[in-house]
Amino acid sequence: MLEEACDFGPELRRRRLNAGLSLEQLSRRVHYSKGQLSKVERGLKRPTSELARLCDAQLKADGALAALLPVPPSQPPEDSPDHDSEVWLMHVDKDGSSSIRRMTRRRAISAGAMSALAMQAGYVPVQPPPDEAAATVVDAARLIFDQLRRLGQSSGPTGVLPALVAQIQSLERLAAHAGSRTRRDLLLIASRYAEYAGWMAQECGKDAMAHWWTTRAVHLADAGEDPDIATYSYVRHSLISLYRGDVAEAGQLAEYALRSDASSRIRGLAAQHLAQSAAVAGDQTACMRHLDRARDLLARDEADPGQPVLGTSHLPDVVSMFTGWCLCDLGRPAEAAALLDRETARVPAHALRTRGRHNVRRALAHAAAGEVDHACEIAADALASVRLTRSATVAVDLRRLSHTLARHRGRAAVSALAPDLAVAITATSAS
Repeated sequence: MLEEACDFGPELRRRRLNAGLSLEQLSRRVHYSKGQLSKVERGLKRPTSELARLCDAQLKADGALAALLPVPPSQPPEDSPDHDSEVWLMHVDKDGSSSIRRMTRRRAISAGAMSALAMQAGYVPVQPPPDEAAATVVDAARLIFDQLRRLGQSSGPTGVLPALVAQIQSLERLAAHAGSRTRRDLLLIASRYAEYAGWMAQECGKDAMAHWWTTRAVHLADAGEDPDIATYSYVRHSLISLYRGDVAEAGQLAEYALRSDASSRIRGLAAQHLAQSAAVAGDQTACMRHLDRARDLLARDEADPGQPVLGTSHLPDVVSMFTGWCLCDLGRPAEAAALLDRETARVPAHALRTRGRHNVRRALAHAAAGEVDHACEIAADALASVRLTRSATVAVDLRRLSHTLARHRGRAAVSALAPDLAVAITATSAS
């Protein structure tokens, strides 16, 4: 008997019988076979977190079954390098490909010195513009940032990161020589670039790099006298922890941000992450309470129209989209599918990364609700944009979808989708 199934199986059977349900009846409700459920109850098959959430919802167990599953050991990312000891450098090859590599500051200084010697007397440093021109640079940098975010919606993150890094370096250098009137603006827009670089690094599957750039964004914002970004970094780190599967850490980080005196938007985003953490834990009451608070806080947001939006900018109703995903985690996939259908249809057509992510989640919700053929149809349409944007975070949902569809491998639609789904998982996991 599998060790983690010892308590789960008997408890599932006890609650099923108390609810007056046969194995056949419960299997139809959770869309697992009767044989699979029987093996789980007898401890012959390991229960999955998805099955636990579905059974919790159908048996009104309020997360009691999910709580019986062992907590998987989290795999923390490598320690984020200290800003004073390590740096990230962009490397561009002759064929045009690029990569970002980490090295010690001593090695970076050494490499820089060698480059300066190689250039010898022919090197002429670029002088920063006067203060008046710097203000124009800020406006241009904001326009470029908007375009890079748009590019990030239609291409892989590795194609966007080098441009982001180059802009950050340029803005930092300009800020170092600018007058006080424009220095703050230059540092603040540089911090937004750094925050977005952190998100693109996470999309590459590089959590250590994501932590580093998020921390760099905080340093830049602090220098620009904007403490909100420091609090927002807890929201970003919370999301990284959620994707890594460390729900406890994600909740702690989000709770810290929610209790701060940051802007309504930042606290609203933190409340959403708390809702998602509660949903994964099977706590429906807490989840819905945090979602209500998120909606209230985001409705009170008075963002500066001259500054880029923090967090997602392509969801007309971000709380409703989060609610749909939370419902899926709470074992209520049919309700989740209906909500995700409605909200995904409202995402702009050009936002391929956002559409791909939420269409995969739609497919997963429909598959969990037993609408297998429709789920395969949604997934097939989503895979083209998923392969194009190569998101490591979407890969998590693709693997969940593959696992869910594997229960129905005899269906023609599942067999037809399987090769393309496998290719997409490989492509996004290796981004």
